[in-house]
Amino acid sequence: MGVAALRLLNGLSLLMWPFIVLLAATHPQWQWLFWPLSALFALRAWMLRGATTDMGRLGVRLALFGAIFALSAGALRSFHLLLWYPVLVNLLLLMLFAGSLRGSMPLVERIARLREPDLSPQGIVYTRRVTQLWSLFFLCNGGVAAATCLAGNLHWWTLWNGGVSYLLTGLLMAGEWLVRQRIRQET
Repeated sequence: MGVAALRLLNGLSLLMWPFIVLLAATHPQWQWLFWPLSALFALRAWMLRGATTDMGRLGVRLALFGAIFALSAGALRSFHLLLWYPVLVNLLLLMLFAGSLRGSMPLVERIARLREPDLSPQGIVYTRRVTQLWSLFFLCNGGVAAATCLAGNLHWWTLWNGGVSYLLTGLLMAGEWLVRQRIRQET
């Protein structure tokens, strides 16, 4: 299996996480999926092991936690720990984005400077605001994800973490892209 195929499989497993959990929780005969899922996460961590960027290192951590959660679920024959993975993802992203606001260059500015090394003063202010917006999003999204875990309703958990959360993330990304295009046209 090639690297591209492994990346695709890893990406699909991350997107399908809520549905895999729902399937294994409602049909115990599917709990064997925890074992290959843990192997995929471990493989992802191994593939990212040399990451030098903040996002790359975050990917390694998330993959390791995913492997641990899936291994634990398989060993304990319980899916409950898996419910907390989206909460962990949002918490680590919140820490990354919000933590970068304390430094001299927020994360979104660092990303923007990869394409535009000479970012305008307006661009610097804008990237700080976008970093703040993403931080707020991860705080709220993680909060709702945690609430769905605590509520104990697997269908609500799946709806939020496998649908609404993805939709809101996509809308925020699209909205930010549209605003950025408008700002670029004005400057």
